[in-house]
Amino acid sequence: MFIQTETTPNPATLKFLPGETVLGSGTADFPAAEQAAGSPLARRIFAVPGVAGVFLGSDFVTVTKTDAAAWDQIKPSILGAIMDHYQSGDAVMSQAQPAGGGHADHDGPDAEIVNQIKELLDTRVRPAVAQDGGDITFHGFDRGVVYLHMQGACAGCPSSTLTLKMGIENLLRHYIPEVVEVRPVA
Repeated sequence: MFIQTETTPNPATLKFLPGETVLGSGTADFPAAEQAAGSPLARRIFAVPGVAGVFLGSDFVTVTKTDAAAWDQIKPSILGAIMDHYQSGDAVMSQAQPAGGGHADHDGPDAEIVNQIKELLDTRVRPAVAQDGGDITFHGFDRGVVYLHMQGACAGCPSSTLTLKMGIENLLRHYIPEVVEVRPVA
């Protein structure tokens, strides 16, 4: 098995491409080891000292390290954990915890605007941020403000504010006049 790695705009995060399907659809975000109980793959990766977060996409695994860890020291162990997982035949996610990664539900008077926002996110934004090892999902819309949840490499990325303000906000405001601002949620 050959696992490729790619850098991301977030220096604390690397993208691992195992050459096999990770999650067929959706995503799974584990910002802490305690939340990884539903994923045998994420648990294996969290067993590596220095791992702070794991994000699973369709065909990639994004790993965020702690500030104290150095990539040249922990990368071989992460590669080994991913390889061990695929050789074990274990499922990526347990049956008890299906993958998520969808947008938050929204109904009410702004439902048509929210559907337009979700459509633009799905067609223009999410494919681009997945290339960088992350995901951005709709969280809410209130009085012209769009709230987005950033995951994987996007969470904590130094350029995420610029991406939100100059990229996503401008895109949404261009196509949807009711949008006045975009903000991240924790």
